[in-house]
Amino acid sequence: MLDEARLKKLMGSILRIDPATIGDDTSIDSVPTWDSMRHMRLVLALEDEFGVMIPDDEAAGITSYPLIRSVMQVLLAPR
Repeated sequence: MLDEARLKKLMGSILRIDPATIGDDTSIDSVPTWDSMRHMRLVLALEDEFGVMIPDDEAAGITSYPLIRSVMQVLLAPR
């Protein structure tokens, strides 16, 4: 199960934004600090924090909070 507060805290730390401002409209287009380098740091931090492996083809496409949340929910779902 995904802890969204933990996810937002991690995203806020990497992207240097207030976690309370992260919502469904948060994306690479709406966050000025979200550049390609921070995106890679974000993907690596997500993998480390949640103990998952994000496939390369998905890592490049998770450019919004809703997409990140969705991918993480799938990766953290009980098998």
